Amino acid sequence: MATRDKTLVLFDVDGTLTAARSVIKKEFEKFLIEKVKPLAHIGLVGGSDFNKIAEQMNGDDVIHKYDYVFPENGVIAYKYGVELENQSVQKFLGEEKLQKFINFVLKYLSDVWLPCKRGTFVEFRTGMLNISPIGRSCSRQERNDFEIYDREHLVRQKMIDALQKEFPDYGLKYSIGGQISFDVFPIGWDKTYCLKHVTSDSKFDKIYFFGDKTDFGGNDFEIFNDSRVIGHKVINPDDTKVKLEKLFLL
Repeated sequence: MATRDKTLVLFDVDGTLTAARSVIKKEFEKFLIEKVKPLAHIGLVGGSDFNKIAEQMNGDDVIHKYDYVFPENGVIAYKYGVELENQSVQKFLGEEKLQKFINFVLKYLSDVWLPCKRGTFVEFRTGMLNISPIGRSCSRQERNDFEIYDREHLVRQKMIDALQKEFPDYGLKYSIGGQISFDVFPIGWDKTYCLKHVTSDSKFDKIYFFGDKTDFGGNDFEIFNDSRVIGHKVINPDDTKVKLEKLFLL
């Protein structure tokens, strides 16, 4: 039986606790809070900013429902409802490099032909840039269609290859996550960044991580394979629940 004081379970959000860009189901949230939390500390680590995570997890009180909340891979961090850290990709790059990078992205996208394009191609977050070739304001159906199109045409991966070639000395890492976009952040600011907030006092004997994008290039890859973590690959929220039940309740 798990011991709460010595056990931590970290969850990706999109595709792990919720369907893509959807809200967590009430019954699943109840299961996490009432069944899992008494047995282990629980935390969220997502690439999205705090507002998006809060939207998907039923409100700003997410920082009180969960022991740890790590938006933007943990460069923004909350522990027991208190903010621990708030880093900035703007400070890391500086305005000149940042504008060169964004200008290149927009020029590149102007030459990319897709079945459709919408708006918000570059989303500026605190700890990263999120780049979407189709645009984040696309509809759910357009999002689903792009995901299928991207599997065949590798739109996102080709764009990442071009950015890596153009900016080899910027110290940036690229990670594909979700259906329509990829994240750009300083090397070391992937999801393993959040672990410094939970390993500094050696409190936990076991740290579990549940995520769906665990293959190479996915935004769960680094933390899933980190030696400090016991990784569990899932395919959707239902799969996450089944694996949690086997791990903690059977």
